[in-house]
Amino acid sequence: MNKLLPFSAGLTAILGFSVADAAEPSKQVNFIVVYLDDMGYGDLGITGATGYTTPNINRMAHEGVFFTHYVSPQAVCSASRAGLLTGCYPNRVGFSGALDHTSRMGIHAQEETIAENLKKAGYSTAIFGKWHLGSLPQFLPTRHGFDHFYGIPYSNDMWPNHPITKNYYPPLPLYDNEKVVQENPDQSQFTTWFTEKSVDFIRQHRSKPFFLYLAHPMPHVPLFVSNKFKGKSEQGLYGDVMMEIDWSIGQLLKTIHEEGLDENTLVIFTSDNGPWINYGNHAGSTGGLREGKGTSYEGGQRVPCLMRWRGTIPAGTVCHKLLTGMDILPTLSEIAGTSLPQQKIDGISVLPLMKGDTTVNPRKSFYYYYRRNSLEAVSNGNWKLVFAHKGRTYEGFLPGNNGTPGQANENAECKAALYDLRRDPGERYDVMEHYPEIVAELEALAGEARKELGDDLTGAEGTSRRKAGVAE
Repeated sequence: MNKLLPFSAGLTAILGFSVADAAEPSKQVNFIVVYLDDMGYGDLGITGATGYTTPNINRMAHEGVFFTHYVSPQAVCSASRAGLLTGCYPNRVGFSGALDHTSRMGIHAQEETIAENLKKAGYSTAIFGKWHLGSLPQFLPTRHGFDHFYGIPYSNDMWPNHPITKNYYPPLPLYDNEKVVQENPDQSQFTTWFTEKSVDFIRQHRSKPFFLYLAHPMPHVPLFVSNKFKGKSEQGLYGDVMMEIDWSIGQLLKTIHEEGLDENTLVIFTSDNGPWINYGNHAGSTGGLREGKGTSYEGGQRVPCLMRWRGTIPAGTVCHKLLTGMDILPTLSEIAGTSLPQQKIDGISVLPLMKGDTTVNPRKSFYYYYRRNSLEAVSNGNWKLVFAHKGRTYEGFLPGNNGTPGQANENAECKAALYDLRRDPGERYDVMEHYPEIVAELEALAGEARKELGDDLTGAEGTSRRKAGVAE
């Protein structure tokens, strides 16, 4: 772990108000997880974004730690969120892809979410924004550990004005707990509404421990921004949206400070997957990583992750060790002193890394699963072995413009290859012939995964996969 360099020479070179309780702030650690939708690695000021600024997110890096090698559990919405909230590979808990309004499945009642885990220690819990783990009543957040839910059940593009499947989706519902309060709400107010709800929640729960999950629907298409940020960037609508998200982070940090919670509140900021790059100027940047959302290449799964906890996380540090969204549940569990879920999880606590211990390496490997249950790649440290598979590619196609997507090939032949991610994070130079011993090691790791989780590419069934919930 290294000290954070100045932005100009350092990280940019890398890739409604409620009255608060009068009581004293709780001494237990509070948790805030901010989960963006489709933000790319290169979409922040600290990772090279141009045409707009993200000073509040930059501040999180200067006052906390920037994890440069964070990978999302999977490169698509529902699966990634299942991995985050359960601490499991999505395929272990029966998830893949992105659920829509027709789906009869959702998170199983026997799976323990972060919210349910923390409630064992008396935490108040809330989610504001996007859920996407089942839209039927038994799958809503309020049935899975969250005291409060204000937001949408699936992606914001699942509405009648979808550019490809117009009028396929019903009106987009906005929920207050389990009640639909609006249909096709004004999406330009999403970032503001969910931020205001979050601020109110913090103020109302300053004297008791809380877990806040702020799952912004942006910058997923269709892009919307409030009037206060419209036209403010030099990067068009996408830049405006990112500036408003940065404002949202600023509101959270301001509220934490005003309520005297700086030293006992851990704030985590990351994204569910990489950018949907065939949307062109309405998509983010991979920062030079290969491909994007919906692929197991780094552009699809490697995204920024920032953590701030004043007085505990050393300020202005950069960590290059591997971690994933699945590691958040066991980390919060360790901090809160709760027992881990009874069923097996895949996450590993990274608390020592957060505290600046450079001698530990909690997570050495990661399995890149996609589609229903295809093991497309495996990594160990900086080595990544890609297996031959058919997958999405955006290469060779002109991206779309102003909200209309360009084409992509969903069945491109992706060749087997070995990449040294330290020297080649863009995954352009296959070095398989030079390092047969590394290939053998990664093949052995893949074999372990196939025994446990299966693999559609090889026909392996796996012994430890659990089913998602299914409505009768």
